Amino acid sequence: MPRRVGILGGMGPQATVLLMSRIIAAVPAADDRDHVPLIVDQNPQVPSRIARLIEGTGEDPAPVLAAMARRLEAAGAEALAMPCNTAHHFAPAIAAAVTIPLLDMVTLSVAHAARLAGPDGRIGVLASPALRRIGLFDGRLAQAGLTAVYPDDEAALLGAIRRIKAGDADAEARAALQRASAQLVAAGVATQMIACTEFSLIADSTAEGARAFDTLDVLVGAIVDVSLARDA
Repeated sequence: MPRRVGILGGMGPQATVLLMSRIIAAVPAADDRDHVPLIVDQNPQVPSRIARLIEGTGEDPAPVLAAMARRLEAAGAEALAMPCNTAHHFAPAIAAAVTIPLLDMVTLSVAHAARLAGPDGRIGVLASPALRRIGLFDGRLAQAGLTAVYPDDEAALLGAIRRIKAGDADAEARAALQRASAQLVAAGVATQMIACTEFSLIADSTAEGARAFDTLDVLVGAIVDVSLARDA
């Protein structure tokens, strides 16, 4: 039987639904029972990661995320996943709260980036400014011999994230992502990771010439592999 995977969701709600949709699409099922069983805690009340990590205000999300993890384990989840890159800053608290594994999207995505990187080892990161501020990817990329490169206009990217969270994955948000991706391409950084699950909703808006991959898709692959006991 497939293993049940618990999803720490709601960050944001649309990204969680997108994850579920992509998991369904990733399984070549002949019947309902062939699909990955999920237990989803869709909790939009997780304290704001942006407020905590960028603005220095607001409640610590770690205790809320740890409580979600415990609920999912108690409900029968055999592994956990969280479709929010920035929230992985709190992954140690989640892992410490349970006895089941957390599929770490950051670690998985760095490994994927290492397989795609060009000879100069530079990886463009399209993400919330919070991710750069806390260095979520930087150290792990460096351990893999890679260098994170970020677009200059962080305010525009943050504005696009806020628009998408408000339900507006519109032309303005898409244009902001396209400009950021194009700036990286112009700087010679064609290999890029979409490292914000709000941007996963507009992932087709990267610039011409970009070789972009979505960290959400990397997580989807790991969820399917773990649930269906495939070799990762």
